[in-house]
Amino acid sequence: MTTKIGKYDYDLFVIGGGSGGLASSKAAADLGKKVAVADFVKPSPAGTTWGIGGTCVNVGCIPKKLMHISSLFREVQADAHHLGWESKTCHNWEDMVGKVNDHIKSLQWGAKTELRSKNVKYYNKFATFVDDHTLELTDAKGATEKVTAENILIACGGRPSYGDYPGAQECCISSDDIFWQKKPPGKTLVIGASYIALECAGFLAGFGFDVTVMVRSILLRGFDQDIANMIGDYMEKHGCKFAREMVPSKFEKMADGKVKVFVKDQEFGIFDTVLMAVGRSGLAGQLNVKAAGLDYKENNGKVKCTNEQTAVSNIYAIGDVVDGAPELTPVAIQAGRLLMKRLYSCSKKQMDYTDVATAVFTPLEYGAVGLSEDDAKIQFGKEKLIVYHATQVPLEWNLNHERKEDTGYIKVICDKSQPGEKVVGVHILGPHAGEMIQGLAVAIKAGFTKEHMDDCVGIHPTFAEGYTTLTEVKGEEFKLPTKGGC
Repeated sequence: MTTKIGKYDYDLFVIGGGSGGLASSKAAADLGKKVAVADFVKPSPAGTTWGIGGTCVNVGCIPKKLMHISSLFREVQADAHHLGWESKTCHNWEDMVGKVNDHIKSLQWGAKTELRSKNVKYYNKFATFVDDHTLELTDAKGATEKVTAENILIACGGRPSYGDYPGAQECCISSDDIFWQKKPPGKTLVIGASYIALECAGFLAGFGFDVTVMVRSILLRGFDQDIANMIGDYMEKHGCKFAREMVPSKFEKMADGKVKVFVKDQEFGIFDTVLMAVGRSGLAGQLNVKAAGLDYKENNGKVKCTNEQTAVSNIYAIGDVVDGAPELTPVAIQAGRLLMKRLYSCSKKQMDYTDVATAVFTPLEYGAVGLSEDDAKIQFGKEKLIVYHATQVPLEWNLNHERKEDTGYIKVICDKSQPGEKVVGVHILGPHAGEMIQGLAVAIKAGFTKEHMDDCVGIHPTFAEGYTTLTEVKGEEFKLPTKGGC
């Protein structure tokens, strides 16, 4: 490994201009350090590219949530029809994409402006390692320059995987493309069962497109499976088809631009759009990290870290490129800010990766914090657990006869060996579940108990009041409790 002495060009160089990289660079600059950020997006196989801001701003959280909200409007209108409104549904895909993209571009401009105001140097160039303190920066025309830094932060995130299916990259798109696609997707096959797959399938079906989800095994691996199965049931009842226990074997582009999909080399169907959502890989493998003495996991493109520090003492990593870290924007932001305080402000506070709340923006939203029921059984043993659950129906659904089978759901997992029955997991399935779970994330960090929930007076009529009145204990065999309403 090369060891350098003397002055470097920068105190900190950040590889990646996503949420974590930007937050880290600004935090270091606020502490008086000379900082630079390099961000360069290589086009997707379909040719899509974008500006600064990373996955969340450009091809993730922001456009996904906006399209999710838009797709719910038809059902909200149907509910309101029973409250005196005449319902009309006419959605314009091109107009939506244009306005969402305009918003994204305003966020990109804001990110550049913030960097400039804090004297952070921005390079729209692709950074690769020369040694542990030196980076080579390459622009869109292939011109290169070298820079040095005392500390280097890898915050380059990841990109979608296409699997090894013949024809996938030539025929399919990914989440890198769907949010920027000006042409309506038409009849769509979504391949995968992750939250990205189900979220995209959900909003596309909500707009009225013919949508099928091809599922290899289970839905939402890693999430509570009672909730995952309820999400699948809800989506099927609301117009989304599922092709279960199958994977594609190849794809062929037809003369008219449509895609022919094969399963076990037999024709499965012809689609206007095939969206691959079979996983994501970190980008560490593209950075020539071995030149800096750093290794990475070739199976997922990620680096191993201890408290955000890699095996090379002056090289750090945060976000989706870190092996084992939750792939969530706020996690990268929090980890980066805390790291900067440790590096440049004498702080000793470490990032806590436990009990991080998350939300899945499927047509019926899912909010979760803490352990799933299966993980809680592994960690504590099922004899120590008691699980409370209840169905909950939003007030506005009760007047809509088309919703007579629809229900939300609340599950609270407790360690009954602890005083007051300590809560170790909360799961909420229902409208605005993401908003509800955020407050409970604070409570679970504070170590709250089922007794605290019972002592809390609910707000009536709200969906969230259901978790203040839980009495039914879930048995070994899952069975929905009696339907309740707000």
